[in-house]
Amino acid sequence: MTPDQIRLVQDSFREVLPIRVAAAALFYERLFAIDSNLRALFLASDMPKQGAELMASLGSVVRGLDRASTVLPIVRELAKRHAAYGFKEHHYPIVGQAFIDTLAAGLGTAFTPAVREAWEAAYALLASVMIAAAHEDQLAA
Repeated sequence: MTPDQIRLVQDSFREVLPIRVAAAALFYERLFAIDSNLRALFLASDMPKQGAELMASLGSVVRGLDRASTVLPIVRELAKRHAAYGFKEHHYPIVGQAFIDTLAAGLGTAFTPAVREAWEAAYALLASVMIAAAHEDQLAA
């Protein structure tokens, strides 16, 4: 990611914070609309709490995008936890689509092509790190 993309992601995430509860609910609604089978991974979850955790984790990652050495270990640990819950590599594009759709809806006209491109780059980076960490964890097992 370029420094400009990092700035766009961080700036636009600040606009999401006031609507974080609605954004989290919209994300899961969109996720389950795209792939209803993913709902099974959340059957035991308190969805409002899950949404709050999603937004808190996302906030930590977004704030740390300009400090890879700090944020990447957090992302790797998230990947290992997700894998333990049954999250698979083929789920990442689905989550990415739901996430981008959520940002587009939540940010409205502020979700410019440049902001979309920055978020897509951020998600691609994070997903690739998470997928690699899950693979490493599987190989170590």
